[in-house]
Amino acid sequence: MFSPEGPSLRELAVQALSSVERGYDLLAPKFDHTPFRTPDSVLDAVASALRRMGPFEDGLDLCCGTGAGAEVLTRVCRSSVTGVDFSAGMLAVARERTRSAGPRLSWVRADARALPFGPAFDLVVSFGAFGHFLPRELPGLFSRIHAVLRPGGCFAFPVVAPPRPWSRAYWMLLGFDAVMRVRNAVWRPPFVMYYRAFRLGDVRRELEWAGLRVELYALPEFGLRRDGSPRVRMVVARRAA
Repeated sequence: MFSPEGPSLRELAVQALSSVERGYDLLAPKFDHTPFRTPDSVLDAVASALRRMGPFEDGLDLCCGTGAGAEVLTRVCRSSVTGVDFSAGMLAVARERTRSAGPRLSWVRADARALPFGPAFDLVVSFGAFGHFLPRELPGLFSRIHAVLRPGGCFAFPVVAPPRPWSRAYWMLLGFDAVMRVRNAVWRPPFVMYYRAFRLGDVRRELEWAGLRVELYALPEFGLRRDGSPRVRMVVARRAA
C-alpha cells in the first residue's frame, strides 16, 4: 500500500494514537506517498468536469492537506485560490510544493467548521476529508460552506460508489471503522476517521437543508458498475443566485 518513501508502521501507529490535528502534522512530510492522498485520476476527472462548468473566479480548497485539490483549482479559477486546513504541518508542505504558483495561491490555517471568510468564493472543493466529520457535524459544516459561497457559487466534491457487501473492499472498510470505534472508546484524544459514515443519501439531504441545490454528475473516466450506476460521481451543491 505504501511506497518506500511513505511512513513506517511505527510512524503510522504514533499518528493513529494522536489527535487528528497532531496526527496529520506528523504524517505531513510523507502524506503524498500514502494511499490516503486522493489519486491523480480522480483529481484530473474533477478538474475536467469543473472546466466544463466554469470558468470560476475565486476558489477554496476545504481541508486542503498538502494542496493537491488547490492545484485542481488553479486550472479552473481565474483569480485566486485559497487552501484551508487545521494542520500546520500539512500547510507547510502545501506551501513548499506550490512555491512557484505566486500570490494567487494562499494558505490559511483554520477549522472547516468555523471558516474565517465571508461570501468570497465562486467554487469550493474538497477531496477525501469528510470521514473526519461525524454525521452530527455535517449540518454546521455545510451551513458554513453556504456562507462562504457567493450567490450562484457551488461546492463540488467526488464520491466513490460504496463497495458491494460481498466485496473485499466492503469488509476492509467495515473492519477499519470498527477498529477506529474501539480505539476511540478506549483512548484519548479521539482520532475521527470513518470511511462508511459519509453516505450520499444523508449528505444530499443535509446539503439541501443548508440551502444548497444538489446535482449529481457521473465522472465518465471511471465507467459504470454492473447495475449501470456510475463508479464515481461528482456532487455539485449550488447556492441560489
